[in-house]
Amino acid sequence: MKNSAAAKKRCARVAAILKTLAHPQRLFILCTLIRGEATVSELWRECGASQSVISQHLTRMRREGLVQARRNGNFVHYRVADPKLSELIMNMERIFNE
Repeated sequence: MKNSAAAKKRCARVAAILKTLAHPQRLFILCTLIRGEATVSELWRECGASQSVISQHLTRMRREGLVQARRNGNFVHYRVADPKLSELIMNMERIFNE
């Protein structure tokens, strides 16, 4: 029974990650962040969405543990929190961008 409960918990976690990745703007932000840290202003220039929308997406992804933030003076630099998530995104880019 313990293995089944653990498997269900892992599946729920993966489903939550995939739900976050299912939004095009959040996926684009993560695709940008796998290339390196970025501030909201840098993401705004890259993504084209408003800074408030980008901040909302980053807040959600921080809450879900997908991105981490590092303050440097007046700027907050965001990065992908887990190398496995970066690997997943790179594999999706490789598979679907052929």
